[in-house]
Order: sequence, then C-alpha cells, then structure tokens
Amino acid sequence: MLAVVLAVLVAVGALAMGLGGLGPGWAVAAAAGRAVAQLAVVSLLITAVLRSGWWTGLFVLLMFTIAAFTASRRIGAPLAGLPWIAVALASGVLPVLVLVLGLGVVPLKPVAVVPVAGIVIGGTMTATSQAARRALDELTARHGEYEAALALGFLRRAAALEICRPSAGQALIPALDQTRTVGLVTLPGAYVGVLLGGASPVQAGVTQVLVLVGLLAAEAVAVLVTVQLVAAGLIERR
Repeated sequence: MLAVVLAVLVAVGALAMGLGGLGPGWAVAAAAGRAVAQLAVVSLLITAVLRSGWWTGLFVLLMFTIAAFTASRRIGAPLAGLPWIAVALASGVLPVLVLVLGLGVVPLKPVAVVPVAGIVIGGTMTATSQAARRALDELTARHGEYEAALALGFLRRAAALEICRPSAGQALIPALDQTRTVGLVTLPGAYVGVLLGGASPVQAGVTQVLVLVGLLAAEAVAVLVTVQLVAAGLIERR
C-alpha cells in the first residue's frame, strides 16, 4: 500500500508540473527516485557511521560537500566559483555547529551530531542558492540601473549591492515563516522525532526551538556572505 500511495503522489506532482507548465513533470519522478535510492543507501550505512566519531565527521563533511555542489549547480556557477559557494555555506554552518556542539547544548554524540548538522547544512544550502539566484537575476534584469549607479560614482561592489541585496534577502522568508508559525501551523521533524523518542513535550519543544533559531542564524549569515560575494563578482553564472 505504501508503494501505491507513493506512486500516486509522484504522479500527482508530475502531472501538476507538466500540465501546469511549471516545469518538466519527470523532475518530480526523478527527485522521488533519488530520494528513495539515497535514503536506502544511507539507511544501510548509518548504523556503521554512528558507531564511530571519525566516520561521523567524514559523513558530515560529505553532506557539506554535496550541499556545495548542489548549490553551485542550482546557481549555474562555473567550477571556479565552487570554493566561494562553499565559503558562503561554511560561514553560516560552522559558527552554529561550533556553538551548539562546543558548549554542549547538543551532545557531542554521533546520533545527535548527524541530524542536527544535516538540518543546518540542508537549510543553509537552500538559502544560499536562492539568494545567489535572486541576486544574479536582479543584476541581469536591472543592468541599466547598475550602469547608472556606476556613472554616478558608485564603486562596482557598492553599485551591485544596491541592486541585488533587497531581493536576495527574500531567500530568508521560508525560514522566517517556519520559525514564526512553528507549533501553530506545523510541528517540524525535530519536535516529532524527539517526542517519539520518548522525551517530554517540553524537551521536544526546546530541541525544536534550538534547531529553528540555529538554522535561521546560519541562513542569515550565509545569505549575507553570498550577497557580498555576488556583488564582488566572485559568484557568477557561466
């Protein structure tokens, strides 16, 4: 029955995209197929990974590397821009993980490190790619305004920031909305997972607040750095 329900959901998503002119319908099927395959592999590997601190560190590094490549592909950046995209991601991810793990708020155990790191890296990846895409789109669409700013004496970076900074900030809207409406509209995965693990509702709530606020901080810093790198011409499209 699970397979039938999944197939129906994939078909609905694909039809909505294809018939609605939102994009190729096969993208939904491809994404769903990748999710199934990847989770199957991770499910087989995660037991071994969680037994070792070294393997856990390598697994988190692998997640970060894949996130950087995924963001780069979404942005359409050349390979030379990949290190700068990684810098933008790391600027948001590292301070948050160092703070929550270094101060012992999240126990330095593989079973806690992997999910928290995955949530922070995944959210920051999405915010980084969205911010860069919006910034680059604005610079392309409003190139005349950019040239006008240069004619008025603005430096290139300052002129680019005037054009792209407001739109790039919209990449934070999903994280802001999720944080504002948690408990009223949604009960995110961290809350449900901790609750199902046997913790009290208060402990689950505290964990979820930590994840949401940490994720919001990581995304805000990453978006800020991304905009600066775009304005400096270090992140661009092919």
